[in-house]
Amino acid sequence: MLYIYCPHCEEHREEEEFHYGGQAHVARPKDPDACTDAEWADYLYFRKNTRGWHHELWVHAAGCRKFFNITRDTVSYEIKETYKIGEQPAISE
Repeated sequence: MLYIYCPHCEEHREEEEFHYGGQAHVARPKDPDACTDAEWADYLYFRKNTRGWHHELWVHAAGCRKFFNITRDTVSYEIKETYKIGEQPAISE
């Protein structure tokens, strides 16, 4: 079981209160109408599947219901940091 620190509630809670939302820091295309089908498909469906430190988007579904980011090791499940949307992570991938 993971104990996740919510940066909005400022407390650790059990994993069951949260939902994974995918990879964090995915940049939306500046001009979606100008994208090719391949570029749009790449944006919608393809994400990094890294081994090691990975930035993820989570939501505190059973608490404040706000989104935030987590830097987590995909091998050991260790959570290094949590931070609010718009903030930069201390660890880069």
